[in-house]
This record gives sequence, structure tokens and C-alpha cells, in this order.
Amino acid sequence: MNPTEQFRYYLQFERGMSPNTVASYCSDVELFLGESRISAETATSDDIIDYIRRKPQSERSQARLISALRSFFNFMVLEKKRTDNPCDKVSQPKLGRYIPAVLSVEEVTAIIESVSGDSWRELRDRAILEVLYGCGLRVSEAASLMLNDIFREEGFVRVIGKGDKQRLVPIGAPALDAIDRYLAARPFVSDTLFLNKNGSPISRVSIFNLIKNQAIVAGVNKEISPHTFRHSFATHLVEAGADLRAVQEMLGHESILTTEIYTHIDRATWQRSVLDHHPRK
Repeated sequence: MNPTEQFRYYLQFERGMSPNTVASYCSDVELFLGESRISAETATSDDIIDYIRRKPQSERSQARLISALRSFFNFMVLEKKRTDNPCDKVSQPKLGRYIPAVLSVEEVTAIIESVSGDSWRELRDRAILEVLYGCGLRVSEAASLMLNDIFREEGFVRVIGKGDKQRLVPIGAPALDAIDRYLAARPFVSDTLFLNKNGSPISRVSIFNLIKNQAIVAGVNKEISPHTFRHSFATHLVEAGADLRAVQEMLGHESILTTEIYTHIDRATWQRSVLDHHPRK
């Protein structure tokens, strides 16, 4: 399977994007690689800028192209086929803010509590949902958790994020209790935390399907994916008064502006908060 086919699979099953978005993103990536005659592993920011200049198009079409390429190269980094995203040095037209889908606290609770059985696989599913929402992890981060990443006494989980960067994220009692119940019932011995029915590490697609299925069981009629839990986690924290910098650290964002987009906070709000409390105001 070539990189663009893997990317299509990732967008569809992990990110939960609509068929039209998946098709347009993959088409943009395939055209870029084909017309530029370069490989996904060696493409540079200059290659992308040159390609954009050769293709006169509206700002909206240009923004979609850059978004598609940015997502693709983020995927390449995630799959460890690149160490950088060449789109990081490419400016994108400003077309207004992207507001991600978010579940209410009640909807998250309904989805988690829709897993109520006591078989080891049901206990695993409950633990996965508790960890995704309780820690705001990316699905790839949750799928790759190891037993020694859980620090129960300290109340932290060690996460390996994008670019193999490590961070510590607080983990609460609901997630820890769910993990303990799952591990007590798990029939396999493994250093990996979440396993499939065969005792192998669970896949990102399986987690995606778990969330889609439990949303239906819970009666939540929204298009959601594992990333929706991450968006919801951040939004609920900030709405409850959590410090934006703390949320940034937990999410593993390099820029606080990325966190601001995830959490739907008007930039002027936290900017004014900082300036109002600054000793040199």
C-alpha cells in the first residue's frame, strides 16, 4: 500500500472525515506528488511553494490544498516516514477559524457508560474511552501506551507524541480504575496496555470503530471520531476554568495558538486576561 492509500485509510477510519473530504484531500496529495515528480519522503517546503505558485487558484482552494498537504505530511511524521512537516514553513490564507466538533459532557458520559459489561473486552473498551477523554490523547498515543507508561501513585501517564516527544499527562481516578479492572480480567500477558482479541496491540482503526459503535448505542447522533474526544476534553477543561497553558502542555501542542483553536477560545479573551494581570500593564 503506497503512502497516499495509507493516508486515505487514516483519514477515513482514524480521523472520521467525510467521504468528500477524504477524496479531495487524497486527490490534492496525489496531484502534488505526481505533477511535482517528487517523493513524499523528500518533498520540501520550497517544492510546495513552487507548486502553489504554478497553480493559480482561489484563496479557499489554496487553503484546502495546503490543509491537505499538511495533514498528509503530519501523517508521514506519525508513521515515522519523515521527521518533519514541510508545510510548517508554508503560509496559509486566513479564511476564518476552524471550529472542531465537540461533545457535551452529557454526551461523553453517555458514550462511556454505554459500555457496561464485565467481559475483558468490554472492560478494555471502557478503559480506552476513559483514557481518551480523561487524558485528551490522540488515538495513536492511546493505542501505543505501555504498562510502564502508567504512574498510578503519581497520577500521571507518559505519552509519546508527535516526533517521539514525551510528555506527562495527569490521569484521574475514573481512568485508573477502568484500567485496573481491565487488566485484572485480561487473559493475555503483554507490556502493551490495550490489546485486541488475539492479544496483539489494538489498532487505531479498532478504536475508531469502538467510538462510532458506542455513540450509536448511546444515542449520540453526531459524526465523531477519537479526535472528537480530544477536542471535547480540551474544551470542557477551558470552559471549567483550566489555564490555557496547562491545557497546551497536556495536549502536547508546540504553539498555544493551536490550543486556542482546539478549545474554541477567542484569542482576545486570553490575551486580555494576560495583559490585565501583567505587572507592567
